[in-house]
Amino acid sequence: MRLGEVLERKAITVVFQPILALADGGIVGNEALVRGPAGTWLESPTALFAAAREAGSYERLAVLCIQETLRAFSANGSRGLLFLNMSPRLVQRPGFDPARARRFLEDLELCPANVVIELTEDFPAITMRHLRESLLLYRSMGFRVALDDLGEGFSTLRLWSELRPEFVKADKHFVRGIARDAVKRQFLRSIQDIALRCGAQVIAEGVEVAEDLRAVRRIGVAMAQGWFIGMPHAVPG
Repeated sequence: MRLGEVLERKAITVVFQPILALADGGIVGNEALVRGPAGTWLESPTALFAAAREAGSYERLAVLCIQETLRAFSANGSRGLLFLNMSPRLVQRPGFDPARARRFLEDLELCPANVVIELTEDFPAITMRHLRESLLLYRSMGFRVALDDLGEGFSTLRLWSELRPEFVKADKHFVRGIARDAVKRQFLRSIQDIALRCGAQVIAEGVEVAEDLRAVRRIGVAMAQGWFIGMPHAVPG
């Protein structure tokens, strides 16, 4: 299948990976993940978005993914928080219409307060002032902000300082094997300490075994996500 057919047919699938609240063991929300047509070379989101960039259709695909994710979340009961991946490039795109966005959400019976804009690691050509102003507009509507892959590079630390997100996701590098790695535990403690001072909540990504979940919980991190907690499914957890 070609990219043009994917866009015309809206041939993407949305799956949801649960996020666990460590204080009470409940599912607080889900991160939405998109897939291209099963069994095709565009099934992987990496391949899908790479093809869109090459074809000059990145923004069209990104908007389609957002719309289909919101529809799928609404159709499945819209329980808890929805972490919605968005590139800073898309957030600061000119022409965003808040009134139209509100109508779209109202038609789906979704509340912006339940939607968290998760800024992905796609950071090229960021104008920090413009990005900050764009997020202010989204926040004025009730959306909250999460920063993905914290610790993966210096750019994410600057974004944390500049944007003050409500949630920060600790990169899976610092979480996998944390139970047996004192250095990783110290890194995560440092992230948690900064988050407490900034009024943010930390989500530990990449939790794949019970011992790592216990280590993350002892550090005091608010939430966790990973295969041990739940695999991506068509229905939110």
